[in-house]
Amino acid sequence: MSEETLSGPDTPPDRLAINPRSPFFDGDKLSRGVGIRFKGTVRTNVEEYCISEGWVRVQAGKTLDRKGQPLTIKLNGPVEAWYEDLGADAPVAKA
Repeated sequence: MSEETLSGPDTPPDRLAINPRSPFFDGDKLSRGVGIRFKGTVRTNVEEYCISEGWVRVQAGKTLDRKGQPLTIKLNGPVEAWYEDLGADAPVAKA
């Protein structure tokens, strides 16, 4: 499969977060279902990702901060994203 561009209606945005407080939250895009592959492994616990900078944020256990939000850690590596509602041949956004 050839490398896809980071824009277009069939590829997820470069950066997306599941926390409604984040400026990168987009409920419409999240409702389509976004698949994330990090370092070659499909991940289901990603809180936020950035394709161009090559990182994902995942929850650090069950620990909460003083405001009751989950603590996250930033992992660096290659990130790929796609919309799950497009099926197995969905275009993949990657750097």
